[in-house]
Amino acid sequence: MYLLWFKFSKMFQKKQYICSFGEVLWDIFPSGKLPGGAPMNFAIGIQNLGIPTVMLSRVGKDELGVALQDFLKSKNCTTDYIQVDAQCATGIVQVTATSTGENQYEIVQNSAWDYMEVTPQARKIVQNAFAIAYGTLSCRNEVSKNALLNLLKDAPIKIFDVNFRPPFYTQTLVEALMQPADIVKMNDEELHIMSNWYDMSKKTEQEQMRYLKNKFGLDKIVVTKGANGAALLDNTGYHTSKGFKVQVVDTVGSGDAFLAGFLKSFYFDHATPQAALRFACALGALVATHKGANPILNQSHIHQIFKQNEE
Repeated sequence: MYLLWFKFSKMFQKKQYICSFGEVLWDIFPSGKLPGGAPMNFAIGIQNLGIPTVMLSRVGKDELGVALQDFLKSKNCTTDYIQVDAQCATGIVQVTATSTGENQYEIVQNSAWDYMEVTPQARKIVQNAFAIAYGTLSCRNEVSKNALLNLLKDAPIKIFDVNFRPPFYTQTLVEALMQPADIVKMNDEELHIMSNWYDMSKKTEQEQMRYLKNKFGLDKIVVTKGANGAALLDNTGYHTSKGFKVQVVDTVGSGDAFLAGFLKSFYFDHATPQAALRFACALGALVATHKGANPILNQSHIHQIFKQNEE
């Protein structure tokens, strides 16, 4: 046990880990419950790719909270920085599928993750991280929002996964979260919504991305387009990757897997922008072929989907 702690602490010192800030919860499907929350899905996804993660969140003092922590431990994610709330329950989301196959979410309010606090331990772990990733939903409550904005002041690299969940976002909130970000990931629908805010809806995708990149001083902006792949705009130019043809079972967690794959490939494997996009698209597609957000995937699955889409 001491040896494992020592290895993990040495990784912390070398900034080889990523913090993920936000909601941990249970997605309640008609067929049963599954662990969820975009920040947790991302944390598990990038941990599975060999990059240590630290989950910064809050659960209730209840059985669901204990079960979530046990689940994270089973995925080799540390739970040392997950706070426990004695008053608010662990978060849940009611998930239903529409006739088009998209998912609808009923997110229960006043959950434990709405009340995350800045602790000395959390501040230190963010300061020493390679980066911190965060989303929009975790800021629906002023308490967690203020905690995040406070922690972002100490973060070396800030990764914003836009991840709109109506009605829990406003233009003002999104702009406040875009402002400190270095890397922003969104889907094409979210790009369309944001482009309307700035009278850019009639511009090309590349022009819309460039406008946002320049407006908020971003290093990178990434847009996912489902089966149509993804695009990246950074200081080296505009890059794209085609999507992968798969039999979709459930899209929950696909965007989170994409982000994990892109960061791992680009920053830790030093892949080219196009190669990083392709790897990320493959991961997102693979997750969509499974029920739930956290299937067990390995490198052989990536090679297989590459091969299938070359035939």
